[in-house]
Amino acid sequence: MKLSDPVSIEHDDRQQIFEEIERNGGLPKDKVITGTVEKQRAARHHVAILKRNGYLRETEDGRLEPALEVDGDEEEFDVADVTVTIRPARQADLTGIVGAIRQVATEKTYIVAESVADELDHENVLLRHNTVESRMFFVATVDETVIGWVHLNAPELEKLDHTAELTVGVLEEYRGQGIGNELLDRATEWARANEYERLYQSVPSTNQRAIEFLEENGWQVEAVREDHYKLDDTYIDEVMMATTP
Repeated sequence: MKLSDPVSIEHDDRQQIFEEIERNGGLPKDKVITGTVEKQRAARHHVAILKRNGYLRETEDGRLEPALEVDGDEEEFDVADVTVTIRPARQADLTGIVGAIRQVATEKTYIVAESVADELDHENVLLRHNTVESRMFFVATVDETVIGWVHLNAPELEKLDHTAELTVGVLEEYRGQGIGNELLDRATEWARANEYERLYQSVPSTNQRAIEFLEENGWQVEAVREDHYKLDDTYIDEVMMATTP
């Protein structure tokens, strides 16, 4: 199941099961298959069909999760004296991603990313794929600790379903070593494979490091909204940037 595909299951009970699992970011199998013997038998059958058709997957510990068609390969490379792994994120990474975003957000230079962290905290769900939105993450980790992320959020609206908003960030102590470029490349490749035509994001004009980083990777400034942000009683312009995957 690709994120760009609409979630429309031709069976009301299966649609309901999928939506409940998606809404919660995954559920233990025994929370889905409950009730009388007859109801359990029916739920077990529906789950099997959803798994067969690529809507759900089951983890080793018996948890049912929405199945997202992503390149699951892990990429490893050495920087300084550590090995960095870049891979698709999973629900278990939620706390680490929020922590990384919050740490970057303390610099007050990435307002959109901060709002992403707020949303994750509120929903307690990392990946999304429903009739309203799709949300995907890749992470950079060192010893399974999240030290960077790239996030794609796509509205499921006909007039906007070719676009996705992107945020990317790396903890300060790991910057300048190509990790951000690797994350951005991974997200761009995924967006291209899923037929997104436009990626965009916005940053405060004071974040020159981010603007230069994006420009070096082929992004362009499309517009500037004057005095859009107010940080510490100072009005800051918003720089709106975009690229074609």
